[in-house]
Amino acid sequence: AMKQCWPAPERNKGPILDVLRRVLPERGRLLEIASGTGQHALHFARELPRLVLQPSDPDAENLASIRAWRKEAALANLEEPVCLDVLQEPWSVGVFDAIFNANMLHITPWECAEALVRGVGRHLAPEGVFVLYGPFRIGAAHTSPSNEAFDDDLRRRDPRWGVRDLEAVVTLACAEGVALVESGGM
Repeated sequence: AMKQCWPAPERNKGPILDVLRRVLPERGRLLEIASGTGQHALHFARELPRLVLQPSDPDAENLASIRAWRKEAALANLEEPVCLDVLQEPWSVGVFDAIFNANMLHITPWECAEALVRGVGRHLAPEGVFVLYGPFRIGAAHTSPSNEAFDDDLRRRDPRWGVRDLEAVVTLACAEGVALVESGGM
């Protein structure tokens, strides 16, 4: 199995790490939902050695890539990835001090956003932190012309996809007892 390398995670892993360093607990267990190739998981595990990182993904090719990165890196705090599809409820994972998801909500149907937030409500420890990264509309408006073009492209590819309204996701989260503490561009 081959490890894969996508450009987006390489570009954004640094800025995301800066946020994680600031908002995550110093130690504990971090679940990454939709880990993709495993590039984020590897980077965060290396840079946050007191956190045990649990990668997950529903896709067999992605899981193989995560395993390949993990084998090469041999980091004690990077767990074997688990096959996790947010729609297959309940998830077969335990409770985590933090949960992270990047760039999933705009390339999945809205039911996946609902299932993600329900899962976070079930699997996040009471004082836990949920970090969600990706493009959003704010106040029903795109944050840049490039995001608007990206949204149009996504919707052409699949009408169930698209850049989500941050407020709609926050509303879902509140219903699960997960409150928005902070949001911002990077």
